[in-house]
Amino acid sequence: MEKRNLRKERVGVVTSNKMQKSIVVSEVKKVKHPMYGKFVLKTKKYVAHDENNDCNEGDTVKIMETRPLSKSKTWRLVEIIERAK
Repeated sequence: MEKRNLRKERVGVVTSNKMQKSIVVSEVKKVKHPMYGKFVLKTKKYVAHDENNDCNEGDTVKIMETRPLSKSKTWRLVEIIERAK
């Protein structure tokens, strides 16, 4: 059997679901500033594939890296961790 490489996984919040079968997921990190020591919020956006259009804005989801599905989509939805209230 061939060995697959480990796939990256991210947890974030859905910020847009206006596309068909696609969602935009924002991952927020707290990073310490190298010089001043203050913690700064860094946001990274990922476009992910959502096959069944399950997600709504505000949902917390887990996404996994995959082969390129389009120009900007290289992630896919693994599971919905928490629904928006």
